[in-house]
Amino acid sequence: MTTFIFDVLKDLQNNNVALSNITFILPSKRAGLFLKHQLAQITEQTFFSPDIISIEEFVEGLSQLKKVTNTELLFEFYSTYVQHTNKETRDAFEPFSKWAQILLQDFNEIDRYLIPQDQIFNYLSAIKEIEHFHWSLEENQTDFIKNYLTFWNRLDSYYTNFTKRLLNKNIGYQGLIYRQAVKMLEPYIENNANKQHVFLGFNALNTAEETIIQTLLQKKMAKTYWDIDAVFINNPLHDAALFTRQHKSDWPYFNENTFNWITNNYSKPKTISIYGVPKNIGQAKRIGSILNKIKRENKTLQNTAVVLGDENLLIPVLNALPESVGPLNITMGFPLQSIPLASLFEIVFHIHKNASDRFYYKDVINLLSHQYIRPLFKIEDSDYASKIIETIDTNNIIYLTTERLKQIAGSSHSYIDLLFSDWNKGISRTLKNCQQLILSIKNHFEKNKTSNLLSLEYLYRFNELFNELTRLNSKYEHIHDLNALYSIYKELLSSETLNFQGEPLEGLQIMGMLESRVLDFETVIIASVNEGILPSGKSNNSFIPFDVKLENKLPTYKEKDAVYTYHFYRLLQRAKNIHITYNTEADVLTAGEKSRFITQLELEGIHNINHEIITPQVPVIMPALNTINKTKALLQELILVAEKGFSPSSLTNYIRNPIDFYYQKILKIQEHDNVEETVAANTLGTVVHNTLEDFYKPLSGKFLTTECVKNMKKNISNTVKHHFKTIYKEGDITKGKNLIIFEIAKRYVLNFLDMEIQDLEAGNQIKIIAIETDNKVTIDLPELDFPVRITGKVDRVDEYNGITRIIDYKTGRVDQNSVEIVNWEDLTTDYKKFSKSFQILCYAYMMQLSGQIQLPIEAGIISFKNLNQGILKFAKKDRTGAYAKKDMLITQETLNNFEKELKHLILEICNPNIPFIEKEV
Repeated sequence: MTTFIFDVLKDLQNNNVALSNITFILPSKRAGLFLKHQLAQITEQTFFSPDIISIEEFVEGLSQLKKVTNTELLFEFYSTYVQHTNKETRDAFEPFSKWAQILLQDFNEIDRYLIPQDQIFNYLSAIKEIEHFHWSLEENQTDFIKNYLTFWNRLDSYYTNFTKRLLNKNIGYQGLIYRQAVKMLEPYIENNANKQHVFLGFNALNTAEETIIQTLLQKKMAKTYWDIDAVFINNPLHDAALFTRQHKSDWPYFNENTFNWITNNYSKPKTISIYGVPKNIGQAKRIGSILNKIKRENKTLQNTAVVLGDENLLIPVLNALPESVGPLNITMGFPLQSIPLASLFEIVFHIHKNASDRFYYKDVINLLSHQYIRPLFKIEDSDYASKIIETIDTNNIIYLTTERLKQIAGSSHSYIDLLFSDWNKGISRTLKNCQQLILSIKNHFEKNKTSNLLSLEYLYRFNELFNELTRLNSKYEHIHDLNALYSIYKELLSSETLNFQGEPLEGLQIMGMLESRVLDFETVIIASVNEGILPSGKSNNSFIPFDVKLENKLPTYKEKDAVYTYHFYRLLQRAKNIHITYNTEADVLTAGEKSRFITQLELEGIHNINHEIITPQVPVIMPALNTINKTKALLQELILVAEKGFSPSSLTNYIRNPIDFYYQKILKIQEHDNVEETVAANTLGTVVHNTLEDFYKPLSGKFLTTECVKNMKKNISNTVKHHFKTIYKEGDITKGKNLIIFEIAKRYVLNFLDMEIQDLEAGNQIKIIAIETDNKVTIDLPELDFPVRITGKVDRVDEYNGITRIIDYKTGRVDQNSVEIVNWEDLTTDYKKFSKSFQILCYAYMMQLSGQIQLPIEAGIISFKNLNQGILKFAKKDRTGAYAKKDMLITQETLNNFEKELKHLILEICNPNIPFIEKEV
């Protein structure tokens, strides 16, 4: 396969053109590298290499201006804006940067297309006045109206003064450089009359480029080589040749000179395969499979290119490459914003953007857990980051001060200062902190010999970025707050990349669409050929309306789509094997719609196209419930649990799901106690329990009196507050939801005490027998050769008019039917309905077995959310339904029936032949 570049060089050689005297001008630097490589293939003689430059380098040399970065342009523009805008109506730098970026793009377009700026800005100003005619006629205009209309009137002034400022400094943006280059063209021609230029591989040209090339052509100082196929240029509707047709018909030069070249490569036989694949990862995997197949068949990936329509595919594609890929060259840089160090500074800026002397615990944990920060806090054998995180969890700290963090951090407090102190004491200080943080990470890596070249490269590139921010801040002094600094940091970060090193002329080439200009490959894989990506579709990020762009011959979305149409089809022209993938799934930016390019290829009917929809092979995996067999070691652990004692809650946990019992009692896996921002239900329950324990514990063995209970009411607030402080630790209960929950806790206790007073005033006698009493009894199980105990704490045991009652408190809602049973077997099979009954019967059984109570008794639950129902007593019903007979007394027969179910449950738990089997939830 011969390439376009090779054909151009051969044509020049055949016309006896001295290549050493030519200046080759190409669309990109990368194309120049391939041209230099192919020079050696057209001759065996030694000669001096010609000048090979990109169009931007050529134009910059013509203009004698130096191009500056977009970020520096923004600072320069703000300086102009400040000088020519009243202080009262002037935007601060951060809001200015949002709209100024768009205006700078418009300036760039106006200059590249050589539009007289006063013409277009005066036109825009007039349009706005017409659009808001009634505003401009109002006698008492608001400040908003005045400022709005003034802004449009000042655009011409902003442009004129801004460009004057840049020209005085001999710097410029791309458009200004192009406009200036046109002005400097005549002196250049006079000084370089014998110089020959060859422009090759161009397509869409702005007015400045057209003027420069046409002038050089007319002066016989240049030749042009276009790369367009007859299929496209002969079809007046085909957008791939939209610009080339215009050049051919509109340029006077081609009335008398040959138009080079119209080729016939596209019609030659090609193998085209199109794959619809779900998601980006699916596309990457498919590309990996295609490359693997090519490698197996051809033994090499030389002359193969992967062109990514969506550059976010780069990392998935790199991960999907076959191990035997061989030499590889990546022309796209890895974006700095995607590396781990970017996430670190994202967290740091997030913490400090809103000035405060307290830091949210999640932000602190995120920062201390970061892969670049955590190692800093490992000093000798101590991990101070873990200590801080554990302290936050243990003490339920929602907000932390720097002083508190330093207190916990111990000998690592210097890093706390670096990360949390002095970030709002001026932008210079903030930038120094960022640079010091980078230096600290670097020093730690080197000190502990854990550095690697990639991590050091990350640190170096970020150090460069903050050096640039420091330079810009020192030079212009426009950044006055952290939000503005963050905005500029993000702007710089988005444009910075970490460049890959590779062999640019060997092996597989991975590139973006624009990097493929002028280059030809035998095998091409084009990814993300979706509508909205290739082409990008309609977007109007501009102050200039669509109709004004048309009037002034500025490019619109149609022209931009035609540019990508040309690039797409040019890749296909000389290629023999073409693979195209697109995403079939709707994502954030796409609707899963294949590109119009694919539809056009199919409708052309020139090539045989194989179109497949690829779906991943997803094996059908039948859900299998987890089963744990009881090994000797597990049984030994189970014996220890039994000897220590089964609690009612652990037994009901087994009933609910045996696997949970296994995790908690055998493996000792407990749920992590996260920081409670809002008081949890179990915390509320514990506070209420402990408050009532404080009130009633001193009254054990005594009869309650109305006066005694009324005295308790006086201490509700202080006692509840005390227990919140003990359990909720440093959590704040003085505002928000937590304040409401604090008041609810007080109301629960108050309502309970009021219920007690009503009972007493109604003439009922209540004697407190025990409060929060611990029970531990051994039960007789002859089937087992080890002791089995049951243990638990009863909330309250009292005597109500001579009847002993066992009472369990619940701060959640419980209804009467939750403590009633019909069949005894249900106690150990239906957790949802009968776990409450099981629990209170367990308490009764333990207390009767230990001789603390005499039967018959009552047992029940007091639900603080259902307090008007009083005590919800356990009941055995003879049948279901409204007319069922209930027995609410717990007798020996009741406990005998319960004991039978309890022993059956424990024997099942301890049976070595019955595994722990997960229940479907």
